[in-house]
Amino acid sequence: MTAAETRRMLDAAGRRLLLLGWAAGSIGAAIVFISIGFLIPVFFDPAQQESIGRENLPFLVAVVILGGLILTPILARGCRRAFDWIDENREPSVAEHRRALGFPVWMAIVNATAWILGALAFGALNLHHGAGFAGVVVAAIWLGGETTTALIYLLTERIVRPLTAIALAARQPERSAALGIRNRLLFAWSLGTGVPVLGVLTVGVVGVTKTGVQPEYVGAACVFLGSVSMLTGLLATIVTAKAISDPITAVQDAVARLAAGELDAQVTIDDASEVGVLQAAFNRMAEGLRERERIRDLFGRHVGRDVAAAALAGGTRLGGEEREIGALFIDITGSTAVALAMPPTDVVRLLNRFFHVVIEVVEQNSGFVNKFEGDGALCVFGAPAPSDDPAGQALCAARTLAARLDRELAEVGYGIGVSAGRAVAGNVGSEDRFEYTVIGDPVNEASRLCEVAKQRDWIVVASATTVDRAGEREAEEWESRDREILRGRLEATGLAVPRRLRQASQV
Repeated sequence: MTAAETRRMLDAAGRRLLLLGWAAGSIGAAIVFISIGFLIPVFFDPAQQESIGRENLPFLVAVVILGGLILTPILARGCRRAFDWIDENREPSVAEHRRALGFPVWMAIVNATAWILGALAFGALNLHHGAGFAGVVVAAIWLGGETTTALIYLLTERIVRPLTAIALAARQPERSAALGIRNRLLFAWSLGTGVPVLGVLTVGVVGVTKTGVQPEYVGAACVFLGSVSMLTGLLATIVTAKAISDPITAVQDAVARLAAGELDAQVTIDDASEVGVLQAAFNRMAEGLRERERIRDLFGRHVGRDVAAAALAGGTRLGGEEREIGALFIDITGSTAVALAMPPTDVVRLLNRFFHVVIEVVEQNSGFVNKFEGDGALCVFGAPAPSDDPAGQALCAARTLAARLDRELAEVGYGIGVSAGRAVAGNVGSEDRFEYTVIGDPVNEASRLCEVAKQRDWIVVASATTVDRAGEREAEEWESRDREILRGRLEATGLAVPRRLRQASQV
């Protein structure tokens, strides 16, 4: 938020608070004055109503104006002390932070003090009419002041909610700094409905027990006080409901966004009660999910996405299982000479380009790169995710990979060996450090066939048994060649090469 936007927000909040103070004080005083007018015929001689009204009205107007003029600079100074740090674009001190979060309570206390002083002043003014009448005046002003102060608190809390959000973003309070949901509801009911209803009940009881009271006076007083009760109760309920429902609705919307995959979902913490705790908890949960997703992504990049998914689903159990796999081994030829002829950074850049193609082609054929070995890579098909045709996938990947490398990295020589068969795939190591690997004859054979491919300049060589294991369509893409005894073996292995792939000697 820019400095200009902050200044406008503070100015708008200040204007609304000033308007709230004057409006609440004036309307509250007018309602109390009218209420006392309705109460006089019930409690005292109806003939006194007009004279008492003429006597108190000028004093009421003077008190409202004088009180407003006194309270305006007090409230303005309190607002500056609570929120000036926002205008100055700095972190709040502990005291400033406490004042910012407690500003609605402070606003209510100041207004309640003004109402108490006003009640005492009017009680003293009317003492000459008798202690009973002065007591009724004080009680009526006190009850009206309670209701008005409650509404001022609820409305102030809503007006300064954007400022509260900035304060909570700067620092989380050690304990709740605002009324909780239960206390807000009780507060709104008792002062928005309970107090006016208490006045109605009092009038009703007096009307029933006191002799000589005319029913129309009791009825008029009850109707007026009941109407005030309905309006203030409705206003208090609406303000309280919005103060609770708005942040909860924001959390609900953010949860829906999170469920839809928007991991950047976040809510603004703008409540200093347990509602704010809920907002902060959601943000922590969302951050945890984002962190988990980053770890999952990093984990998948290191070990392969299928391996990561299997590990997250099945845990970290050591051991493996025997299954049908396809193995593809690829290695760069003349890598030592390349390393001597090029700077290390250029060698790494070349290897990254090379392995980018390898990974892309292998994953397109439902395999994964199990490990990088210097300038070579072992690629596996059929594990950890099972496959109906791992041999065919490995053979197709070998042909596609050779075609891609010839087009995109013609300056790099390489050899590819492909094999298929039964092998054990699983986690090898210890509980503290392990890796997913594939162990078995197909892996060894693919490495040996890669050596043959480089020695004979065939680029891609597969064992004849691998072609026999593949599906019919993929097998038609390969042709048999001679047999050769691979390193470390006693019997000759049948060799096969792609039908439509040029040999390395043609480069």
